[in-house]
Amino acid sequence: MFTLKQTIFVFLISISCFAQETDSTEVSYKKRVLETSEIEFISSYYKQDGNHSAVSGGIGTEKLTDAAANVVLTIPLNADDVLTIDAGFSAYTSASSSNINPFFTDGSYVDNGTNTGASRRIANPTKTQNRDSYDDDEYGTGTLRQLPYGSPWIESTGASRKDVLTSLSANYSHSSDDRTLIWSTNLSVSREYDYQSFGFGGGIAKLSDDKNSEISIKASAYLDRWKAIYPTELHEYAKYGLGFQNKGYFKDVTVYDQYGVESTNYLPFYFSEFDNEKRNSYSLSLSYSQVLTKNLQVSVFLDVLYQEGLLSTPYHRVYFADKANYYIGQKRYIPVYETQNNRGVYRLADDVERLPGSRFKLPIGARLNYYINDLMVLRTYYRFYSDDWGLNSHTASIELPIKISQTFTAYPMYRFYTQKAMDYFAPFEQHFSSQRYYTSDYDLSSFDSHQFGAGLSYAAVFPPFSIFKFGLKNIDFRYNHYTRSDKLEADIFTIAIKFVNQ
Repeated sequence: MFTLKQTIFVFLISISCFAQETDSTEVSYKKRVLETSEIEFISSYYKQDGNHSAVSGGIGTEKLTDAAANVVLTIPLNADDVLTIDAGFSAYTSASSSNINPFFTDGSYVDNGTNTGASRRIANPTKTQNRDSYDDDEYGTGTLRQLPYGSPWIESTGASRKDVLTSLSANYSHSSDDRTLIWSTNLSVSREYDYQSFGFGGGIAKLSDDKNSEISIKASAYLDRWKAIYPTELHEYAKYGLGFQNKGYFKDVTVYDQYGVESTNYLPFYFSEFDNEKRNSYSLSLSYSQVLTKNLQVSVFLDVLYQEGLLSTPYHRVYFADKANYYIGQKRYIPVYETQNNRGVYRLADDVERLPGSRFKLPIGARLNYYINDLMVLRTYYRFYSDDWGLNSHTASIELPIKISQTFTAYPMYRFYTQKAMDYFAPFEQHFSSQRYYTSDYDLSSFDSHQFGAGLSYAAVFPPFSIFKFGLKNIDFRYNHYTRSDKLEADIFTIAIKFVNQ
C-alpha cells in the first residue's frame, strides 16, 4: 500500500514519463533544452530572536521559528519546451504574532474568535494556580476575580502564534530552434490564514549567436488580499463602540492608567478598520549579461516596482507620545513595562500602523563572476534600493566556491546590508497623534546587518542510487548566521536534493 507521499511521487513521475513519450516524433538531431525530467526537494529551517516586536509597538520578543519545504518538478515537454511546477509550504511559530491577543487567564478564557467573556469569578487561588494572574490587592478571603494578564516579552497562547503558508506555482518556457530566443510565462497562488495571493507574469530573453551576451525583460503582477486581523483591544472597540469597556472581552476586566489607578478612560478613537483589504503589486525587470573574457562575466539589472492598496500590517500596534497610557494585567509591572522584567502587564494600543496606499520601488544592481582557476570561482553582487517612502539601502555579497574534489564543492559567503529608515518610522511611543502615517516596525528602521555562511555541495558523477528510476544528481547544504545592529539575530539551515530521471 502506497503512502500519500509515495502516491504523489508516482503521479509526478507519470507526468514526466508521459511528457517524454509525447516527444518521440522530435527530430533526433535537435539538442533538447532539458534532456530529462528533474525533481528537487528543498527544505529549510529558520530561527530568530530579537526585542523589537512590531506587534507590540516596537518592543518585546521577536522569537520566531519557520520550517519550510518545497518540491520542484522540471519536465521537458519536448525539445523546446519546459514546464516547472513548484509546490511548497511554510509553517511558522511566532511569539510576536501571538501577542495580537496577548492576554492570559490561566484557562478561564478560551479565545473562540469572538473575544468575549474574558473574566470569570473563582475562589482563592490554590497552589496549582498561577497567583500572578490575580491583582495583588485582591488577595484575601471570599470570591476573587481572575484578571487577564500578558507582556510584550512573553509569548501568548493565542491561535495567531502559528500559521501555515501553502504555495503552488507553474512556469512554462519555450526556446527557439537556434536557442537564441526564450520566452516564458508563469502563474502562482499562495495562502495563509490572513493573506492570499495570486500572481502571473511573463518574460522574454534574447541571446547573441555566440551565447556570450543576453538581454531579458520580465513583467509580473500579484493580486493579493488581506483578511485583516486587529489587536484584541482595537477589535473590541470597533465591534462595540464607545461602550466597549462594559461588553465582550472587556466586561469585568480592570483597566489601569499609567499610575496603576483603575480607569474607564481608555478610548482608542484614532482607530478605524481599513476599508480596502486588497494589495496589488506590479513589477518590470530588465537585465543584461555579458561574457567579457574567458574568465570574467558581468551582468546588470534594473527593477521597477509599484504597489497599491493595504500596505500597512493591520495588527502592528502604535503608541502615541501625546496620549495617556492604559494597561491590562498586574499593575506592579507598569514601572518596568519596557524591560524584560515585565512579566504580567500589557499596554493597550492607541492605533495600528498607518502607511500610504501606494509605494514605488527602484532596485538597481550588478553581478560579477570571475573564474580564478579550476578550483575557485569568485561571485560578487551589489544592489542599491530606493523608494518613495524614503527608504534607501545598499547590499553587497561575496561567495567563493572552492572545488574540494571531483564531487564536493564548498561555498563560504558573506553578505553586508545597510539601510536608512523610511520617513514614517519612529521607535516605541515616539509617534504623535497629529501624524498621518506612522509605524514602529524595525524592519523599516535604520540598521546594518551581516550574514556569514558556508555551504557544501555534492554532485554525483554517476548516480549512487535511484528512487523510482530517478537517480541522485546533487545535494546542497547551507548554513547562514544573520545579525542586525538592532540586536535581531537569526540562523538559517537549507538543504536541497535533486534527482534526475534516468
